[in-house]
Amino acid sequence: MIFKIEDVTVYFPYDNIYPEQYEYMVELKRTLDAKGHCLLEMPTGTGKTIALLSLITSYRLSRPDSPIKLVYCTRTVHEMEKTLAELKVLHDYQVLHLGTQAKILAIGLSSRKNLCVNTKVLAAENRDSVDAACRKRTASWVRALSTENPNIELCDYFENYEKAAENALLPPGVYTLEDLRAFGKNRGWCPYFLARHMVQFANVIVYSYQYLLDPKVAGIISKELQKESVVVFDEAHNIDNVCIEALSVSVRRVTLEGANRNLNKIREEIDRSKATDAGRLRAEYNRLVEGLALRGDLSGGDQWLANPALPHDILKEAVPGNIRRAEHFVHVLRRLLQYLGVRLDTENVEKESPVSFVSSLNSQAGIEQKTLKFCYDRLQSLMLTLEITDTDEFLPIQTVCDFATLVGTYARGFSIIIEPYDERMPHIPDPILQLSCHDASLAIKPVFDRFQSVVITSGTLSPIDLYPRLLSFTPVVSRSFKMSMTRDCICPMVLTRGSDQLPVSTKFDMRSDPGVVRNYGKLLVEMVSIVPDGVVCFFVSYSYMDGIIATWNETGILKEIMQQKLVFIETQDVVETTLALDNYRRACDCGRGAVFFSVARGKVAEGIDFDRHYGRLVVMYGVPFQYTLSKILLARLEYLRDTFQIKEGDFLTFDALRQAAQCVGRVIRSKADYGMMIFADKRYSRHDKRSKLPGWILSHLRDAHLNLSTDMAIHIAREFLRKMAQPYDKTGTMGRKTLLTQEDLEKMAETGVQDMAY
Repeated sequence: MIFKIEDVTVYFPYDNIYPEQYEYMVELKRTLDAKGHCLLEMPTGTGKTIALLSLITSYRLSRPDSPIKLVYCTRTVHEMEKTLAELKVLHDYQVLHLGTQAKILAIGLSSRKNLCVNTKVLAAENRDSVDAACRKRTASWVRALSTENPNIELCDYFENYEKAAENALLPPGVYTLEDLRAFGKNRGWCPYFLARHMVQFANVIVYSYQYLLDPKVAGIISKELQKESVVVFDEAHNIDNVCIEALSVSVRRVTLEGANRNLNKIREEIDRSKATDAGRLRAEYNRLVEGLALRGDLSGGDQWLANPALPHDILKEAVPGNIRRAEHFVHVLRRLLQYLGVRLDTENVEKESPVSFVSSLNSQAGIEQKTLKFCYDRLQSLMLTLEITDTDEFLPIQTVCDFATLVGTYARGFSIIIEPYDERMPHIPDPILQLSCHDASLAIKPVFDRFQSVVITSGTLSPIDLYPRLLSFTPVVSRSFKMSMTRDCICPMVLTRGSDQLPVSTKFDMRSDPGVVRNYGKLLVEMVSIVPDGVVCFFVSYSYMDGIIATWNETGILKEIMQQKLVFIETQDVVETTLALDNYRRACDCGRGAVFFSVARGKVAEGIDFDRHYGRLVVMYGVPFQYTLSKILLARLEYLRDTFQIKEGDFLTFDALRQAAQCVGRVIRSKADYGMMIFADKRYSRHDKRSKLPGWILSHLRDAHLNLSTDMAIHIAREFLRKMAQPYDKTGTMGRKTLLTQEDLEKMAETGVQDMAY
């Protein structure tokens, strides 16, 4: 359908549109017009992605002179592929109506591991090894040597891509990762370098958060993006945690040992270089005198990662004299490793600020702050000069230099925490030194400053007023949308006690109580006997899930469950979990029915859908609070309290409830779907906890469902399933339209939006 929102003609590839999709587009347009940032919470399964893509691409078409580019960030490769598939449908529709003027170039960009087509490179098992195997065949000095030595192996795909030079271009269209690989194979060009090259020409780029939020990667991939770009962070409920991870570094004993081996190897390379080609080291020294930003004479294709933290103006400064010479720099790093080794030899937990850490490092090891700042860049420059290709072997020293640069750059928003062992296993010594970032706004501030509009959107952004404080920005639009429905297809319940009236909870003093474990088991036994197809259970942690399943096994509860449905379990092994998920789906498909045990902060809680018959009931066992004795979490809570006046309890509850909402939201992925959600913990009946759930769940949570025992929940589930089995009118009745046609939209334009909406 084609309709107008003010002065923009929107091309929407389906015959009907949900009222909330239309409202979402209206708010999005307001944001783009205001050239500001926004927060939009939209229920899962209401077509948020296609609404976003339709509005922004149509907005671009209505302003042909404006260079608007859409940068769409997703969490996983699976979500990236889904977004590009939606965009393909939309693009075909726009081309059908507008012809060639609607043509765009849209690409997905991912790591070499996902885009490489060279089978020898792909034989490496992990991402870092694939990267290194690629560099061994594509680095400029390797290619230069191959002219004299024909035995040196190069990559034919990269060579062909280089030969094609300016002609290596993608024709307009929408390219998924699979399409890019197929195109690359067909032409004989490297899909990874082709996609990297096309970023500057593409109208739509879909890639992961890291490409914008992690400064080491963003400095290379995203530096050419125009200011007029519109950046979308989809599924952004955890965006503050992603920002913090991008600027946090951990150093363990094994890191220091690896870094020492790296330095020995670098030392050997320096000696060899001095003997064979001292001019290279001298040229590097001269370049460092002038400043790092002037390293343009290094081959551009040989960049690995940009700097983890340094603003551009600092890069213009000259590198401190004491690390300009390669051997002096190695000596400084040796002293740094020695100092870190001494600090790891502690028997007590230590916490300090970067300022006091830097001053004690200066007094004990004689390394100044300015020297620390340049460690990462100095290392990259040296590795390029020494022509090192085994980058995966040099990860330990890169980690140490990353740590040094961050600690030398930031005075606030960070803590250094040294722990002699993991609190959960105090008898095993495993010292770890962590530079922990507490301020999410540090990583995302450059994105807000640089781009015209940033859209932060998800199905769970409640309470929505906390995000501007956590990320320290002022949104021009902040809205939470309800879900328009023809029938109440979501049935949330709060279960506070078992059938024996004993309260249930995963509170620390109650979680191992045999009565609680038994009641949790009985609830599932009863539910699997009446709920068809798939049931998903989320537990608060792996250890709690293992313990509870072991107890159910001993008491015979697991056997009772397995008489009704097959049981599959998520583990910490990705391959095992993927296999379990596949078999769970097969069991649901063939009508046998299955139960999937999962963890609220595990892999399955993010991005895996249990739509239709794969998830008719989801049980959230307990409130998934973070491990509250974690020193890093405590330091962050202290920072949030002192800097943003966010109370510890408020943040912990907000964080646990967004995770719980994310878990239960997995079962509703469209309006034709239906499912039940059981919050099995007495704490959910408290208003201060419950009120932090998203509005679209709360609007279906009746007062009568707030304080249930197992028997009452069974009765409600039976009634709900009977009601869902009846036929219903998909377009809505009695003035509650949930599917709008073109005529409805035209009427709304004349009479005002609210007349037709739910």
